[in-house]
Amino acid sequence: MRFSLDQLQMFVDSVKAGSFSGAGRKLGKTQSTISAAIANLETDLGVELFDRSSRNPVLTASGQKLLIQAEAVLERCLTLEAHADCLSETLEPSLTLAIETPYGPIMPVLKDFELVFPYVDLIIRHPVHGDVSELVAQGEAVLGVAFSQPGYPQELAFQQLGKLIMLHVCHPQHPLAQMESVTFDDLHVHRRLAFTAHASKLPSSEYLRSTQLWQAESYLALLEMVRAGFGWTTLPRQLIQRELARGELVELQLSAYPHTDWQIGVDLLWARQRPLAKAEQWLKARLQTNKVFELDRNGQTTTL
Repeated sequence: MRFSLDQLQMFVDSVKAGSFSGAGRKLGKTQSTISAAIANLETDLGVELFDRSSRNPVLTASGQKLLIQAEAVLERCLTLEAHADCLSETLEPSLTLAIETPYGPIMPVLKDFELVFPYVDLIIRHPVHGDVSELVAQGEAVLGVAFSQPGYPQELAFQQLGKLIMLHVCHPQHPLAQMESVTFDDLHVHRRLAFTAHASKLPSSEYLRSTQLWQAESYLALLEMVRAGFGWTTLPRQLIQRELARGELVELQLSAYPHTDWQIGVDLLWARQRPLAKAEQWLKARLQTNKVFELDRNGQTTTL
């Protein structure tokens, strides 16, 4: 490379200051040093950057175009330095977080994480084979955000972050959709579509048994299956608000709970014995202070 980063910095600062002397004052250099550096830069590039016919140098058309490139190069250098500074602090290069709940309530935390640790890569896992607690227990994820379960492996610690609402839904043309009030016995005679990891683990799910059971390993798969009319299912309300508003799904009104919503806790999980690195510790602490909530049918928050 024929030119230096110092030359580019002097070029950019001269434009911002409006003169070579102004750039010299900012950089702690003499005007002659700045002038000579830019003259050498012009020679190295083979382009005239400034028109010096007036009292103060003015950018040429070529100089205006190369200014954009010079600023981009300097910006990339600052990014490189910042990345190196992060690595010198022994930050972990990546972090794996497992999430099975709707992502919306977690997005503010991830936004903050992006600002504080811009060079730590974030890997988000969704439970495909098994649930979030298994991913954390097996060390495949350092932290997990999951719907509460009656019991966790002994090696896991947890804290409840709040509660979200689950809805029982079906296709508008499904037989259950024609009923004003649905009993558990009504549910039992129709095919249930269940999230594999929670088919029998969510609180009160023992009431949702059915003589026919199809399972899927993702909520999106369940959504497509219920939209196709294969049966009824239980999904987080936050995931299906658009489908409900469009009339593509119908909420089943359970006679056992006529005036209340089925609220399920959301837990943060981590391994008790695993030491956390710097970014992992920060994310765990930030998640612990983040309330997960929504408004119920009475306009009350699900999390105080």
